[in-house]
Amino acid sequence: MFKLSEIKELIKLVDQSSLQELEIENEGARLLIRKPNKTESVLVTTAPVQHSYAPVGQAGVPQHVPAAALEASVPANIGNAKQEDSSLHKIVSPMVGTFYQQSSPGAAPFVSVGSKVGDKTVVCIVEAMKLMNEIEAEIKGEIVEVLVENGQLVEYGQPLFLVRPE
Repeated sequence: MFKLSEIKELIKLVDQSSLQELEIENEGARLLIRKPNKTESVLVTTAPVQHSYAPVGQAGVPQHVPAAALEASVPANIGNAKQEDSSLHKIVSPMVGTFYQQSSPGAAPFVSVGSKVGDKTVVCIVEAMKLMNEIEAEIKGEIVEVLVENGQLVEYGQPLFLVRPE
């Protein structure tokens, strides 16, 4: 199994090199990092596993979605007015994974538009390789906009929330 820190380091190495693709297999897990047209694409697969939190692709295998397809699937007008305000702080995803607004299905969201947050306030979870990673606001302020949908695949550095700092 790959550690999150190892995956991050491999992504950096591929990004900084002239390599266009890197594929590694380790303990039954396969990691593929592809760099078409200077965008990252990451595919991690394991043996089929039933997932109790969110649906997975056919046969229980996570679906591979290229970075360009993700960007193309997001409507261009989402949050344009608020993103243009340079005083707003973006909380970004520190990893590739699945975004969840609450700790479990049916639970209340960690935060919503209008919520006041502190620097240690948990705002969401990003699931990567079956690990639930709590993401903290790292700034004191008010949530102005949630930029992604619950259960959506997010990329490293992708903005998740807009916060008006206090």
